[in-house]
Amino acid sequence: MTRIPSTVVITGNGLHGMAGTSLTLHVPSEGLPRIESMLLMPTSVNVSEHSSHTPAETGISGPQVIGAYLDHAQNPSVMPTQSEAWLGTPKLVLARDGVQLFPRFTVTELTNAQTWAHIEAVDEQCGVQLDIMISINEAGLILQHARLTNLIDNPLEVRSLLLSVPVPDSMTELQTCTGHHLRERHVERMPFTSGLHAKESWVGRTGFDSTTLLCAGTRDFSFERGRVMCAHVAWSGNTVHFAEKTPQCGSLLGGGEALYAGEVTLDNNETYTSPVLEVSLGNGLNEASARFRETVRLAHKLGPRPVTLNTWEAVYYGQNETTLLELADVAAQVGVERFVVDDGWFLGRRTDTAGLGDWQVDDAVWPNGLQALADHVHELGMEFGLWFEPEMINLDSELARSHPDWILSPDVTRLGLSGRDQYVLDMSRLDARNYIFNSLSAIIDDCGVDYIKWDHNRPVTEAVSLYSERPAVHVQTEAVYELIDALKQHYPKLEIESCASGGGRIDMAMLQRADRVWASDCTDPMERVDIQRGTSLIVPQEMMGTHISASPNHATLRQTTLMTRIAMAFFGHLGVEWNLLQVPQEDLKKLTEWISLYKQQRGWMHEGNLVHADIDDAAVRVDGIVSQDGAHALYRYTVVSSSNTYPNGAIRFPGLTAGHRYLVQPFGGANQYLHEMSPSTRTAQPWWLDEGMVFDAALLTQWGIRPPQLAPEHAVLIECLDIANPQKGATTSHT
Repeated sequence: MTRIPSTVVITGNGLHGMAGTSLTLHVPSEGLPRIESMLLMPTSVNVSEHSSHTPAETGISGPQVIGAYLDHAQNPSVMPTQSEAWLGTPKLVLARDGVQLFPRFTVTELTNAQTWAHIEAVDEQCGVQLDIMISINEAGLILQHARLTNLIDNPLEVRSLLLSVPVPDSMTELQTCTGHHLRERHVERMPFTSGLHAKESWVGRTGFDSTTLLCAGTRDFSFERGRVMCAHVAWSGNTVHFAEKTPQCGSLLGGGEALYAGEVTLDNNETYTSPVLEVSLGNGLNEASARFRETVRLAHKLGPRPVTLNTWEAVYYGQNETTLLELADVAAQVGVERFVVDDGWFLGRRTDTAGLGDWQVDDAVWPNGLQALADHVHELGMEFGLWFEPEMINLDSELARSHPDWILSPDVTRLGLSGRDQYVLDMSRLDARNYIFNSLSAIIDDCGVDYIKWDHNRPVTEAVSLYSERPAVHVQTEAVYELIDALKQHYPKLEIESCASGGGRIDMAMLQRADRVWASDCTDPMERVDIQRGTSLIVPQEMMGTHISASPNHATLRQTTLMTRIAMAFFGHLGVEWNLLQVPQEDLKKLTEWISLYKQQRGWMHEGNLVHADIDDAAVRVDGIVSQDGAHALYRYTVVSSSNTYPNGAIRFPGLTAGHRYLVQPFGGANQYLHEMSPSTRTAQPWWLDEGMVFDAALLTQWGIRPPQLAPEHAVLIECLDIANPQKGATTSHT
């Protein structure tokens, strides 16, 4: 037998000046491979040259054998098992005939190149083969997944298959996200103490309470400082993310799919493939999260993101041809480039209690057919978008009356709980999936649909397929991927937005397919400031739907100025969620000017690096986008509440190029922000003028400058232009 190398080094360079990543993998003769180290390489180092060096012998970080435990060093592999002396929570749980197996793997084959390794391991006695794939992509993100194969003619039940990476002892704090409808992805911080911290999602989709990133870091790590390691399970169904620390062998970070009993059972030669565990390293969360955003960008070739109007908050279910034709006219006048008709256009859909599944145009609402509106929208030079919720069904629908067996149910005797008066269509059935594909295709063909807002408005619970008589979240998730992929293949120019009651299905697997995500049904700019921060941990700004809506806000009843709402929406894929037929002409004029300004800037903004500043004042947020060449930056300064500091303290501008000098000025002109200023302010900051002032990058990034004093719940935009690149400011920002 060919000798398998005991040590493999995998490397990858980072994009846009980010540090590269290096991973050292030890492959023992018995047991599964383990990660010896994961390192950031300086940007000045060629990581590929580093990988050509002969790796040092491993074991320098491995523990000794200690009495009172097992006669084997406790050094966890990428999927630690008890046969390797792992005494923590089981990560691989397999059973035959209801009896749990305890596999002991032997590596039988290893194939590797500079950026990846494939390890094949077998336990012949248990009759299982495990293939583990580890790679580092172009963004420096570490990707790991496994494939389990049943080798014998006796069904094998997979109850858990979780991958992990080791965490340095210096990382003593954890951060994750939590949330609910209208308040998604808010960060939580906690100490990394002994035991298991597991964040599970059992709602059949990523969920409002999504982990997003489970991060371990050094004490007080933040956006700009501290060493940090972040993990994400790229899967749109049930998941578990975990951090585990034991007194014997250190800490782990990892995750995988959460499986119901009997959900994955393998016959002879059948395989189960885990979701990808994605891991990022960084000096601060800005760098670590940038690797996820750049990975998403690698999957897409998106041009400038068209300004979008969505009709939901404009008309809700009160759709009619006359109103939407008039709304389309005004939308085109203010500069909208994509007009999206939301829920309410299809058969029997006057409320949310009926119609789901009947994806045919309702003649009672559209006497001339929906094509008349679509044609008008196209004639105005806009794209036409349409809302669908393909995975859901109302009992009050022709589809439910014709195919009651197409509804996921706990058993044949009862339906599960309803959610929003709807149930879940069994997408694992080929006939159901074909029906949805053909229904959507017919509308796309008839109306020339350019864009689908793909919604998912309820948790998937008690989810058993009456066809297979098994829990169906796993196959349901795979079926949704298959359907989206088929539509994108059939309609190469079609774009799809992932929406799930707002931000309920945002994960790296869906982001590989969707062209846009709806971060939250809450469009209140003060709520959005932290919702969008949490979403930006994995979502590039150009794919995050950020809409200008009415005031008072429909979700919170909070009143805000138009400028504050514009400032918040500027940092994403700009849109409008507002009945423009009821907007005063003065506001329409201002909206038109700012949409035009957005179009001038979006080229570099949609490719730029997103950064967040560390501000100790809980009342203040500073978020920025810096062009890839560092010559142009835009920052948003937001005061979310009254501060302990009066006036507010200096703010810093991370991400600017060291050694350069920048012209700093109010973006769009100081007069645009008169309504944002605190009424008690008696003097202005000397740089808060249309002509601005020039500062060294060191001063701006390290010390900061005093911002204008804003009233609570207001925001302004600040522009930084490298004076050595005057062409960057050739398009004036003063409207």
